[in-house]
Amino acid sequence: MADPQEESKPLLSRVRGGSGRDRPEGAPACRSVQVGPGTTARRDLCLDQAVVFIEDAIQYRSINHRMDASSLWLYRWYYSSLCQWILSFTIFLILFLAFIETPSSLTSTADVRYRPVPWEPPCGLTEGLEALCLLVFAADVSVKSYLVGWAQFRKNPWLLAYLVVLVVSLMDWIVSLSLVCHEPLRVRRPLRPFFLMQNSSMMKKTLKCIRRSLPEMASVGLLLAIHLCLFTMFGMLLFTSEKDAGQDKERLTYFRNLPEALTSLLVLLTTANNPDVMIPAYSKNRAYAIFFVAFTLIGSLFLMNLLTAIIYNQFRGYLMKSLQTSLLRRRLGTRAAYKVLSVTAAGEAHPEGVGVKPQDFLHVLQKVQLDSDHKQAIMEKVRSHGGDLLSADEFQELFDEFDKRVIKEPPPRPEYRSPFLRSAQFVFSHRYFNYLGNFMALGNLVTICAFLVLDADVPPEDRDDFVLGILNFVFILYYLLELLLKVLALGLRGYLAHPSNVFDGLLTVVLLVLEISTLAVYRFPHPGWKPEMLGLLSLWDMTRLVNMLLVFRFLRIIPSMKVVYYVFAIVGISLFRGVVVAPGNSRPGCPLARGVQRQA
Repeated sequence: MADPQEESKPLLSRVRGGSGRDRPEGAPACRSVQVGPGTTARRDLCLDQAVVFIEDAIQYRSINHRMDASSLWLYRWYYSSLCQWILSFTIFLILFLAFIETPSSLTSTADVRYRPVPWEPPCGLTEGLEALCLLVFAADVSVKSYLVGWAQFRKNPWLLAYLVVLVVSLMDWIVSLSLVCHEPLRVRRPLRPFFLMQNSSMMKKTLKCIRRSLPEMASVGLLLAIHLCLFTMFGMLLFTSEKDAGQDKERLTYFRNLPEALTSLLVLLTTANNPDVMIPAYSKNRAYAIFFVAFTLIGSLFLMNLLTAIIYNQFRGYLMKSLQTSLLRRRLGTRAAYKVLSVTAAGEAHPEGVGVKPQDFLHVLQKVQLDSDHKQAIMEKVRSHGGDLLSADEFQELFDEFDKRVIKEPPPRPEYRSPFLRSAQFVFSHRYFNYLGNFMALGNLVTICAFLVLDADVPPEDRDDFVLGILNFVFILYYLLELLLKVLALGLRGYLAHPSNVFDGLLTVVLLVLEISTLAVYRFPHPGWKPEMLGLLSLWDMTRLVNMLLVFRFLRIIPSMKVVYYVFAIVGISLFRGVVVAPGNSRPGCPLARGVQRQA
């Protein structure tokens, strides 16, 4: 039987990493809610806690944070879409300041010979924007430190580093203002990428993986350094003779001194200067090629591949650990939500710990920030369960819906009474009609490439765009006809339900407008159709713009490329159908692997 004192402790107590101040001293926890004054308020608090736990499980966040009423409101407000968008925009703004600050690099060209004098902002403009960003970061670290509590704050190196970087940036900003923007060095500039890293969980995981991979990478790096030093000394001894011109040329070109020889072999390790570094000696004596072949085999083909294998193995192992951590956080969040909701059921004449009332879970789910598709799927699954209490396993199975891909049913197609229209609807909604459109897009791209090759050496003023103009006109008419036929077959809502159709439709409309504008200004294509400036753009510019959009429209073929993988899969199954797996390799997956496997 559980200890009564243990039952009265808050869900996130000091033992679990909380601050010990998650609830006021003497206030009953959710498990002790029965009847009496304040029962409704305590029950609402339990429901709000369940909402936060479910949101933590959905977003794979830690549940080690304050759980009193005011903290819950602040926590949900902090992780709202508006606040996170403001924080992301602030990070973008403080990183963008590097382009307009003195010395500014915001010019149209990077060539120092042609770029104009960049705009120099007045003192205080960028500093004012930076001050606003630092204030947002100060509020961010304050809210985070308050929500996780002092105990967790001391254990979190990212939050500690966040505070240190923020303090250093503020002190350096004060120094800049005191020197009227004429300080010789700004320490806070190289620290700005930290604000992006600490706000990105993916960057944190990448840096942590790199830190764990450094010992093994350092051992291979030491082998590479020894390899370079040995072959450098051996090369300088081998190519120091001045008796013949071949060896002397090799020595003077690549092995003049120790730094030159080390640099040459370091570049050769990447095979960038291969075979240039070998040719002078090889032209004199082919036996010298053994030196370079041995260096390349040991360095490039063995040690460099070994380094790549170590990095890949470390990242793959860390990816599995990351998936396990994410799964564990989801399980903890759902389990905590179950505990809280099962307590509310216990306070209403149910045996304690039996389960969760479906109506309580549905009430909580209405408050959870979740996309409507997954929320509707979970609600339907709960309603199909009936009025019985949800057990822990059943409650956990509800959250498997998050890992399922939601496939929206397309809108119903229009119904036609005419047999001809029904036949046309079947033909123009078939996938082979899409294949025909892809084939036409490919043909359009081939014609553009052919004319680019033919007109490569012809000046723009001497080009005759008659044939290309006719072909573009024909292809654009086909694209317009394809759009109208698909709308006829699928309906307007059904046509817009597919992103690929929206992509094709927008480009078709733009191409049609450009083609009408071209015909209105330059008339129908005719022999000797030459580009000349009659309006905003010349005919050559209009043709180039149309051709670029036509090439861009060829991207519609990318979703169809998965057919190639299906063909290879079918061929592979046909070839290896008779392969028998060894008994030692056929084993059921571990529970964790089955847990992290995504639902089809």
